[in-house]
Amino acid sequence: MTLRSDNQPWYKHRWPWILIAGPATVVVAGVITLVLAINSWDGLVTDDYYKQGMTVNQRLQRDHAASELGLHADVMRAGQNVRLLITSSAGGAAMPEEITLKLAHPTRAGLDDAVKMVSEGQGFYTGKLGADVSGRWLVSIEDPAGKWRLQGEWHADSLDPLRLSAKAEK
Repeated sequence: MTLRSDNQPWYKHRWPWILIAGPATVVVAGVITLVLAINSWDGLVTDDYYKQGMTVNQRLQRDHAASELGLHADVMRAGQNVRLLITSSAGGAAMPEEITLKLAHPTRAGLDDAVKMVSEGQGFYTGKLGADVSGRWLVSIEDPAGKWRLQGEWHADSLDPLRLSAKAEK
């Protein structure tokens, strides 16, 4: 009869490592998830959501005013330069010297941008983006007095200009 003596240390065997691999994988995945969560914090959506909810009617009035003026806008981009053409089908709408183009990212508030657009005359405005944009954005064009607003959805990677038209919702 032969007696087998296995005098190898534990770390030279295969089974302890196989048993350790599962929990070790979970720990590594947990650390990676924690790092991603800390680095991609989106922030609070809004601090005063109740007050913002109360101003919905005021915002809708700006959309109605743009509809009554028959405003349309074409947004064109070349790199970080943005150019707008705002027209009015109703006529008689005086265009301000400056307007604001707001770009809001649907999921990451930290990427939002507000661009001051300066008039070149005849409804043309130019401005420069703070950063290069790509993907889907929510666009809003507003006059400085806050009387009207045009808004829509923009796919910044598209080569076609964005056409915004006033829509009065009831």
